[in-house]
Amino acid sequence: MKVSVIIPVYNRASMIRRAVTSVLKQTFDAAEVIVIDDGSEDDPSSTLSDINDDRLKVIKQKNKGVSAARNLGIEKSKSKWLAFLDSDDFWLPSKLEKQVLFHISNPRILISQTDEIWKRNGSIVNPKKYHQKQQGEIFEISLARCMISPSAVVLHRSLLKEVGQFDPNLEACEDYDLWLRICANHPVGLVSEKLVVKTGGHEDQLSQKHWGMDRFRVYALEKLLQQDSLDYGKQKAVVETLMEKLEILKNGAQKRGKKADAKHYDNLFNKYIQKRLEDEIAIYET
Repeated sequence: MKVSVIIPVYNRASMIRRAVTSVLKQTFDAAEVIVIDDGSEDDPSSTLSDINDDRLKVIKQKNKGVSAARNLGIEKSKSKWLAFLDSDDFWLPSKLEKQVLFHISNPRILISQTDEIWKRNGSIVNPKKYHQKQQGEIFEISLARCMISPSAVVLHRSLLKEVGQFDPNLEACEDYDLWLRICANHPVGLVSEKLVVKTGGHEDQLSQKHWGMDRFRVYALEKLLQQDSLDYGKQKAVVETLMEKLEILKNGAQKRGKKADAKHYDNLFNKYIQKRLEDEIAIYET
């Protein structure tokens, strides 16, 4: 089983070496490690220039965002299995080996994740209970918030051919969007050991840069409703979550005095009230 590892980076020259080294020192050898420099200004490749390992490839592109960077890595990679690592995170030595063994033992499962350690501003923090890693059919519990971390994932390339890649139109929550498209029809495996260290608290994180992250989740949820493969139960769960998030966005816009935004979210909210009613009526008419 060969695995290609894709690491997007933007202006994190001080962090990228730790991420790359954690992959190259795995107890299971990755087939290739592809770093996509997304138009960085601090030349992260210079911090990798002395690493003598044929598996390491650095590709530069103009700044297009993390989705485009990951997608370029996917296109340039050669393995059937793919893993992702954010440039500010790193793996513990047996991460890849244990996921490979998991997939060899569970050949029908095409995506898995591991548990993880969270560090904020250099200190280990305990995730909330609702962030606890799940396995199996996790579509509905993934609607409220992202339940899968890119740095913890191994997946089969066929999933991306089926549902598409990361959406470059999303400035944030691009992982939430992709995982939902996959989880709608596929179970997720779990290696319950903490094998990834996720770091946070730095200013350049997307969650720090963008207000109202639910804006991006609403976009992703509306895309889901366009999928013919969603059954009634899943469609209903998506609509309910959409309405909850639209209510939050409307209230937030009202508090900030953004009347036009508040009206927009209120109109969308009413649209999905109507859809929910029509869907319920349709059940009795079929």
